[in-house]
Amino acid sequence: MEPFRRLSAPALALPLANVDTDQLIPARFMKAPRSAGYGGFLLHDLRVDADGAPVPGFPLNHPQATEARTLVARRNFGAGSSREAAVYALVDFGFRCVVAPSFGDIFAANAVNNGLLPATVPEADLEAILALMGEAPTTMDVDLESGTLAVSGRTFPFSVPETWRAKLLNGWDDIGLAQQHAAAIAAFARDRQRAHPWVIPAMSGPAAVPPQAQIPRPSPTQS
Repeated sequence: MEPFRRLSAPALALPLANVDTDQLIPARFMKAPRSAGYGGFLLHDLRVDADGAPVPGFPLNHPQATEARTLVARRNFGAGSSREAAVYALVDFGFRCVVAPSFGDIFAANAVNNGLLPATVPEADLEAILALMGEAPTTMDVDLESGTLAVSGRTFPFSVPETWRAKLLNGWDDIGLAQQHAAAIAAFARDRQRAHPWVIPAMSGPAAVPPQAQIPRPSPTQS
């Protein structure tokens, strides 16, 4: 996964609250394979009308919307079901960051694991940011290292949990984060097997304890 440190790119305003995951990608589109790309499904039912025509004035229908890399929305972004496809749709459209006063918890965790920064700002700051942005994408500088974003000459702080910040800065998903503790995990496995050998099942094949972690079992007492 590509590390996220700084992003200087157009930002798009989506001044809506409670945008849920079913709006981000309606369930019927999740039948498509990820390899097909989910960007075209993003906010589909808000972008087009019942006849399939683009809704005039909807932000993602702006001619320059595909250049945007940051999306700015109101509170409770990504609420609803846990579908990770909602994050896929944002990432496949081209977004690397979403700025909002609050996020759905599962959505935010999924976002981090896919390299998408959920930047939380106070509601008053969010409204000030929206006021500085026009209908067209506006250049925004997002600096994860300093925890700030800048738009139209003003700078605002944002927050992200420290573990998520580390994952994004280093390009780690959950597996990558766990791998940073590989030595401690291996040491725990060895100590566990030494202290409680009877709880370690005898196995063969891929699930077996690797040789470097194996400790000889005590021989049974002969009568």
